[in-house]
Amino acid sequence: MSRRLVVFILLLAPCSLLMAQGVATDYRRSSLTTMLVYHPEDEFGINIYCAFDSIPMPDKYDEHNVGVRVINDSLITGVRPGKVGLYKAKYGHVLSASEIKANALHLEHMLNQAQIGRAMVARWFNLQGDSVDNATFNTSLIQQRGQYNASDVDVAVAMQTVRGVSALSDAGEELIGQTYVLVNDITYVTAEEEARAAKISMQVIGGLFDAFVGGNVGSKLANTTGAIADSFTGFNVKTHSYLFQLIWNDSIANHFYRNHYTAIPNREKIEAFLSDTNSFRIRYVAHEYEYDKKSVLKGKYERSELVKTICARSMDKNIVALGKQYEDFKVKTPVFSVLEDKGRIVGYAAKIGLKEGVQESSKFQVVQRVYHADTQSTTYKYIATVQPVKKMIWDNRYNAVLEQAEGAELNYTTFRKVAGGEILPGMLLVEGKFSKVEQAK
Repeated sequence: MSRRLVVFILLLAPCSLLMAQGVATDYRRSSLTTMLVYHPEDEFGINIYCAFDSIPMPDKYDEHNVGVRVINDSLITGVRPGKVGLYKAKYGHVLSASEIKANALHLEHMLNQAQIGRAMVARWFNLQGDSVDNATFNTSLIQQRGQYNASDVDVAVAMQTVRGVSALSDAGEELIGQTYVLVNDITYVTAEEEARAAKISMQVIGGLFDAFVGGNVGSKLANTTGAIADSFTGFNVKTHSYLFQLIWNDSIANHFYRNHYTAIPNREKIEAFLSDTNSFRIRYVAHEYEYDKKSVLKGKYERSELVKTICARSMDKNIVALGKQYEDFKVKTPVFSVLEDKGRIVGYAAKIGLKEGVQESSKFQVVQRVYHADTQSTTYKYIATVQPVKKMIWDNRYNAVLEQAEGAELNYTTFRKVAGGEILPGMLLVEGKFSKVEQAK
């Protein structure tokens, strides 16, 4: 009996799995796997998981989930001597830099133990088949995401021609090497917790006030303040996001093509791939923390939708911050259209907005992706600099339409050119400076 292929792992699934959604694209973007650290002991733990499980994948990245969606905190050992689980942010405890680093390194170790890197490579090369006897790889996903012709990424050709090798190298740099895992550790603070703390604080202050001036004016003030605090109910989250990147370079690629890749059934190569526990690794690259003290009233939503909205927006903020911190993770989005009025250009439309952190003060480089046929490589050429137009920023945050938020009725953000040359549809917007532009020829 043939051995069944076991490539993906599912650690926990208390809610329905998020279905992958294909998104048509005409530009290359980073690929992203998203995961959640689940705290079943928390009152709202299951609500946070179900919210995470139903939040759409950030649409400026290609979805690259590989089966593992949830990490049970109890599975992670060794972070704290004699205890299981990560260092946990909670009310009254902000994680220190050393605790964050310990969490990141242990998550990295756990993900590598679970062979997440190998699963990512398996998905990139579309490993398929119900047994090691009939399993094969192909390059259809690379062709689709990189807009390559089949001949450009055919591995058999690549192993024999300079053109093929160059094309695959370009694919690795721009696609496979830009594959990330984002692990979100979400804990929460309820307004009730803050209210209790505020109430205790006001009672102490009230008592001191009475001690100095006599009477019970301070105590009455404290009781009134406590009652107001108790009547205010809300929920906000502490989101620690840990970003990891698939390690992919020429030597790893050559090892994969030589020892594992096969477009026709080859039991020996497939078994070698499934038993290769050292070649395909991920590495920790950055961390971001988001905590918005502005409470959201429960009355606006029923509980599950409230939690979903806050979690989605919190993770979006961290993704924006990670892109600014780690350039390779930057969002690149195409110019959707050139806006004209009576034959005069009045702006440029792009499908990004508040969800991607766009503000009136934001500046974006407009770059043109240049493909060099002689070297089969890609560079970026600077074209112009643009800024959002005041009052024309799209509020595309989760549930913004439901809230009737300002800008939610728009379908794009309008930009104005502040420097540079002619901007055409399809050119890419990159926030801030983009060092790869310097490589353009």
